[in-house]
Amino acid sequence: MSQLSLESRRWALMEVLLIVGFAVIPLFMTFPYRVNIFLTWEGAYRMAQGQVPFKDYGAPLGYGFWIMPALFMKIFGVQLITLVKAQVFLNILGGLSFAAILRTLEVKPGLRLISILLFIISYSLSNFWPWYNHTVIIYELAGLAFLMKGIFLEAKLSRWVFLVVSAFFLFLSFFTKQDGGALGLLIAIALVLYNVIITRRWADLLVFPGAYFLIALAVILPLQPGFGYWFNHGQAPHSSRIDPYDIFNELMTYSVWIKAYLVLVVFSIVAGVSDWRVWVTDRKQVTFALLTLGILGEATVFQITSYTPPDNNIFFHAFSFAFIASTLCNKLSFNTGSWKFMVPGTLLVLLWWSGSYWKYADRLMERVFGPAVAAVNVNPTGENVVSRHNYMIFKPDTSFVDEPVGQWVFTDIPVFRKMYMPKSTVAGIEKIMALPVVKEKGAAIKVLNMSELTPLAAALPYQLETGPDIPLWHHLGVGMFNRQLRSYEEKIRQRHYDLVIFEYTPYLNNFYPFALRQVLKDNYQQVDSFLAPRRPTNATIEVFVNPSR
Repeated sequence: MSQLSLESRRWALMEVLLIVGFAVIPLFMTFPYRVNIFLTWEGAYRMAQGQVPFKDYGAPLGYGFWIMPALFMKIFGVQLITLVKAQVFLNILGGLSFAAILRTLEVKPGLRLISILLFIISYSLSNFWPWYNHTVIIYELAGLAFLMKGIFLEAKLSRWVFLVVSAFFLFLSFFTKQDGGALGLLIAIALVLYNVIITRRWADLLVFPGAYFLIALAVILPLQPGFGYWFNHGQAPHSSRIDPYDIFNELMTYSVWIKAYLVLVVFSIVAGVSDWRVWVTDRKQVTFALLTLGILGEATVFQITSYTPPDNNIFFHAFSFAFIASTLCNKLSFNTGSWKFMVPGTLLVLLWWSGSYWKYADRLMERVFGPAVAAVNVNPTGENVVSRHNYMIFKPDTSFVDEPVGQWVFTDIPVFRKMYMPKSTVAGIEKIMALPVVKEKGAAIKVLNMSELTPLAAALPYQLETGPDIPLWHHLGVGMFNRQLRSYEEKIRQRHYDLVIFEYTPYLNNFYPFALRQVLKDNYQQVDSFLAPRRPTNATIEVFVNPSR
C-alpha cells in the first residue's frame, strides 16, 4: 500500500469517526416531548403497520420522509425514542454524503475535516429528531454525492449507474418535500448540463432525467387516484407557498449570511482566476462553484417555503465555508494537513458555532439547578436592580399554567420511554388510560385523536381510522381541508367515536380545526383537560367521551 493511499485512509477514518461520534450522542440522552413529533410518529407507525399512503390515509407530502422512521420502528419497536435512532442514521448519511462531495471536489484533507465539523455542529447536531425539512436535504445530499462521483467517472457503465442512483435519491428528496427536492433537482440538472457541455457526453443528459422520470412514474402511478388529490403541487384545495415577492423581500431585508457568502464566493472566484477561458474548462472548480451558488440559491427560497422552524436552511454554511476556505488555501498554498492549521481552525469553528452545542448544556443545567429566576429589588441597599434578565416585564397568560421544562417528568408507559413531559400531561394520559370506556372497549374502541399525543394509538391501544379521505394530521389548510372537516363534523354529530381527544391551540391558525371544538362541546361530554406537551405550555388537550355509550 502506497504512503499516499495510507494517508488518505487515515483521513477518511477520522472523518467517519467524527461523523459517527457526533451522530450517536442522542442515543445516550433523554428528551423533552418534541413539538410536532406526533406527525413523524404516526406516519411511521401507519407505514410500519402496513398501511399504504394515499390509500389508507392522505398527506400533502410524499412518503419519503417516513420510510426510515418506519423501517426503524419495524426493527426497534414503536417507542418514540426509535425516531431518535432513525435520525442518528440520517445524520450519518448526511455527514458521509457531505464528506463524499468534498472528497470528489478534491478539497484538501485537513480543510475537509474542519468543513465536516462545521456541517455537523451548524446543521446536524441540532437535529435529534426526524423532520421533513431536514430529511429532504439529507436525501438531496446523498443524491448530489452520487451525482458528483458519477459525472467525473470515465467508464460509461459505471458513470450511468451512479447517475441512476443519484436520480433515485434526488427523487426521494422530492418525495420527502416538494420545495427542497425540486431545488435539489435543479442544482443537479445544472451540474449535469455543464459537464455534458464540456465533455460532450450527450447521453448523460438523457440518462439522468430519464432515470428520474421513470422512478417517479414507478412510485406515483400505484398511488393514484388519491395521490392526485393529496400531493400538493399548488392545486386546489392546496395553496402554493412560492411567493416571488416574499423571497425577494426576505433576501433584501434579511438573509445577511447568504448575501455575505455570495459576495465572498464571487470574490474568491474572481481572485482565483487568472484566465477565464482556462477556468471555465476546469470541471471540478466550476462544478464546485456552481454547487455552492446553487446551495445559496436553494437556501434563499427554502427559508420562505419551509418557514418553520426558522433555521431550516442553514445547510449553506458548510458548503460556503468549504468553497471559500478551499479557494483561499489553494491560492496561498497552505498546508491544511498540518496541526498548525488544524488546531486553530477547529477551535475557531467551535467558537463560531458555540451556540449550537451550548444550548444543550444549558438545558441540562436547567434540569439540575432549576430555571433561572430574574431578581428584582434584591440589592442590600433596597435599590431596584435592572439587568438583562429583568429589564422587561412579561405578563403571563393566566389561561395556562406554565410548567418549565426543568419540572417535566417521565412516565412508565413504554411508548413514551426516555421522554419527559409536563406533569399535567402525564397525569392526563394516565386518566385517559383509566377511563371506563377505554377499559370496556379495549382495542375495539373508536378514537378520534386530534392532539400531539398520537403514540396513544400504541399505548391504549386502538386501531387508527383508515380511508382515502383520512388525513395523516389535522392542520386545516395544510394537512386537511374543508372536505375532511365537514366529514369529521358529521361523524361527531352522529356520535361515531367512543372517545375524542382534541388539542386546543389558540395561538396557532387552526392547527387543529377551531370549528370542530364547538361541535364536540355540543355533542360529546368533556371529562378532562390538561396541558399539551409543548413549549411554552400554551395549549390544552381536552378529552371527550360519547355520552350515549
